[in-house]
Amino acid sequence: MLLELFAELADYERLTHELHASAEDLASALFGERPAAEAFLAERPGDGAVLGYALFYPTFSSFLAKPGIWLEDLFVRADSRGLGVGRSLLAAVASRTIDLGGERLEWAALDWNELALGFYRGIGAETTPEWITHRLAGPSLASVADQA
Repeated sequence: MLLELFAELADYERLTHELHASAEDLASALFGERPAAEAFLAERPGDGAVLGYALFYPTFSSFLAKPGIWLEDLFVRADSRGLGVGRSLLAAVASRTIDLGGERLEWAALDWNELALGFYRGIGAETTPEWITHRLAGPSLASVADQA
């Protein structure tokens, strides 16, 4: 089910060309010897239809010397938006952060996704414009790793 939701998110974000996840890789990441991430599914009461998901993993703040969580994905299917599903998923991840002794829950959103940005502003999330996300992947990652 998560891979299907990943595909819906990739389509929404216009990033289908970047979706390469396999069922095997996902199973290992979530249920392997050292799980790398966790996920929550939101289901409709009664029939159990999946409405959305949150995918997240632990982080650590050197300034706080405390753990935190990075929310990789928060996705609600189009026909379920506006029903409080996103807020419920975010609340569950926030609760998990506190349960882990964490003091920060962080995530990124695409600059054009006004629906998400408005939702985050509405719950009091702070935007950190002074921080610019960087990424090494594929050949660039390998090139830097080769310098070790």
